[in-house]
Amino acid sequence: MAPQNDELDAQGIQTWAYTALTALGEARAEIDALNVFPVPDSDTGTNVFLTIEAACHDIDQALDAPGHSRSSIARALAHGALLGARGNSGVIISQIFRGCSDALAKVALDRPVSGADVAEMLRLAADMAYAAVTKPVEGTILTVARAAADAALAAVAADGEAGIGAVVTHAAAAAQDALEQTPQLLEALRRAGVVDAGGRAYVVILDALVSVVTGVRKASAASYVSRPRTTDVEPNANYSGPAYEVMFLLDATAPAVDIMRARLGELGDSLVVVGGESLWNVHVHVDDAGAAVEAAIAAGLPYRIRITHLEVANSMIDQVARGVVAVAHGPGTASLMESLGVTIVAAQPGQRPSTKELLNAITALGAAEVILLPSDKDTWPVAEVAAEQARAANVRVSVVPTRSIVQTLAAIAVHENSSRFEDDVVAMTRAAGATRYGAVTIAVRQALTTVGQCQVGDVLGLVDGDIVILGRDIVTVIRELLQGMLAVGGELVTLVSGLEVGTEITDGIPKWLQREFPLVDINIYDGGQPLWPLIIGVE
Repeated sequence: MAPQNDELDAQGIQTWAYTALTALGEARAEIDALNVFPVPDSDTGTNVFLTIEAACHDIDQALDAPGHSRSSIARALAHGALLGARGNSGVIISQIFRGCSDALAKVALDRPVSGADVAEMLRLAADMAYAAVTKPVEGTILTVARAAADAALAAVAADGEAGIGAVVTHAAAAAQDALEQTPQLLEALRRAGVVDAGGRAYVVILDALVSVVTGVRKASAASYVSRPRTTDVEPNANYSGPAYEVMFLLDATAPAVDIMRARLGELGDSLVVVGGESLWNVHVHVDDAGAAVEAAIAAGLPYRIRITHLEVANSMIDQVARGVVAVAHGPGTASLMESLGVTIVAAQPGQRPSTKELLNAITALGAAEVILLPSDKDTWPVAEVAAEQARAANVRVSVVPTRSIVQTLAAIAVHENSSRFEDDVVAMTRAAGATRYGAVTIAVRQALTTVGQCQVGDVLGLVDGDIVILGRDIVTVIRELLQGMLAVGGELVTLVSGLEVGTEITDGIPKWLQREFPLVDINIYDGGQPLWPLIIGVE
């Protein structure tokens, strides 16, 4: 079951954004592979992920502000997406969120959002997405957005009392159906044998909304990229359009933007202009990037200007150095890894590092090759996006998918800087994969778990991310956890103690292990991490 919020209040909007971010992280590589229109540059999944990540950042800040409301959080969703929009699809997604924000702002704060309100939200989102694109093309995210809106309106027309869950479920199903039809509407997709990448991203976002308001997460669909294709389309293959993608934020009045829009329409294609109230995000493909920037300057104040050569393929650079970047959740493990030459990105309690933080750590190394260790499953998709961004800057990056700090420590233990990059990555991945991980934490709220109802203060024991033990005494839970993990074998146990843990754990558990499992080697580290009194690795 997924988190549920069937009122779509301020907290529900935040949950939607983060659920969409997680789902897009999981689908990012697939969506990138689908990207053949308007330019086959394999970055749509990454761009939409970064757009939603920026929206989540603004939502978090808005929730910290006193007196926040559903409307202010919806505005933060739209504003963050606008500022962080990347690529053609990212810019359109930001305009979809603006439509959602504008619609929710019309709902009186003294009543919950209804199914009819959500239908109007999706209608306005689709209308604004179409209006943002100078030359709308069917078979794209626009078609998918319109299908979702039409289905939502039809659900309300059929049942005026339809709730949010029913409306968004109908909308997401129609969006999926429309996505399946995109190859019949757009020749580039039909030739490549794929569905539209932007449309696929929007389906992921709508599915996330369904999971939030109904509590039911849609089962993962079969990968679209595994289907037979009529042709092989590689990034930038046979591309004959404009040479440059130009993107910028712009402070300008609406009349000035209209003049600029006309000028950019003459210069190139794939023109999308979104925003309002003096702040705009502009995307266009042109041959003369300088002329596009001049048009922006004539309209107002452009900033965050990004110019990408669409025909330049990524190239490998000569190996000069190799670095390792790892996420650490406590000062103890951070200090340990730093002593081994690892660059650390510190995670805050309950919050994973951002793409920007990981990317900054990679680029600051100045190395030609970098191995990235995320240390938890939630950071894994973010690490993949950061790696993709670094590769675009000609840094060779590989993510070893460590899902716990003990797996990261196991990978670092076998790291060999003098070996070939591929061999080093394989060895580290094998070491991490051979390490089962467990942990104990204290419940902070009531919840239904896979092993029963837990109360505040209960001790939860997890193995490989799943709750397997529920108890009241932490030492008893740790012992049961270790007995279960070692029942299937193990030669080395790694214990990483958390913040302010007592000697009954730091001294008592290792002594108990030596008595009960005398043939097992034990490593003990003072990790200093919050929230998790003990993290366990068994190799």
